[in-house]
Amino acid sequence: MTTPLTLTARSRPDGTPLLKAVGEIDMSNTDALAAALDATAGPLVIDLTEVDYLDSAGLSVLFAHADRLELIAGPLLTPVLTISGLADLTTTRGPDV
Repeated sequence: MTTPLTLTARSRPDGTPLLKAVGEIDMSNTDALAAALDATAGPLVIDLTEVDYLDSAGLSVLFAHADRLELIAGPLLTPVLTISGLADLTTTRGPDV
């Protein structure tokens, strides 16, 4: 069974692609996340503020694209991104910045 995850792509006012994720990211739906990341070339902002769960499979997908990502994360995921080391490889900020 696939865990619910909604991915919505749009552009920020400056033209930078933005991918908003809502739900949970786990091994059952990382193919959709990877496809969404692969569909966008160049720098990409990912809004994870409405992601309730992110497992190691989801982290692996993000790590594979870390050189071009900016992550927006809330207090729930910030420790996961920090402990995993992903925050050291990407620009990571809170939703209010």
